[in-house]
Amino acid sequence: MAEQFLTLMADLDENTQNTMSEWYNTLKNAGFIGIQTQGLPFHISLATFPLEQEQKAIELTKKTAGEFSPIQVHISHIGIFAPGKVLFGGPERNAKLELLHDACDMNPDPEHPWTPHITLLIDEPAIICNALPLLLNSFHPLVGKITRLHLCAFWPTREIVSVELKGENECRLTDRI
Repeated sequence: MAEQFLTLMADLDENTQNTMSEWYNTLKNAGFIGIQTQGLPFHISLATFPLEQEQKAIELTKKTAGEFSPIQVHISHIGIFAPGKVLFGGPERNAKLELLHDACDMNPDPEHPWTPHITLLIDEPAIICNALPLLLNSFHPLVGKITRLHLCAFWPTREIVSVELKGENECRLTDRI
């Protein structure tokens, strides 16, 4: 299968990765494997790009990572996207997360507004419904941190660039006005 698009992702810190891995391992140990892309760190997808914009996306990734310091996110809930095939951890929207998304999304689509989420399991609706009670038993809200931006091509997965957030100052709302 030929690559189809690029995705810019916000990766979470090691402690959050470990906690979310525990949640997924609880599901996996009960037989819920899913069809989500394996091997990627848990992340919040920020933007997609056509393949021909790869160089522009690389430059944007590096520029944005240089402008933003790590961003705290409160993963407060779990959710399911219609039609019931995606089970996710839901980070609360906050001003800094919104600013990061706005800095990355060059082609916002009003028909498909952005919903920050961290995919835990993709499968058929009946399987997601069966996995939900198990996740509810192990889930607890936590505060994590976005520490890196990560650009990949899909499918198959090709990692293109990964850059730590290293902005010297906390991004303020007034920086973008």
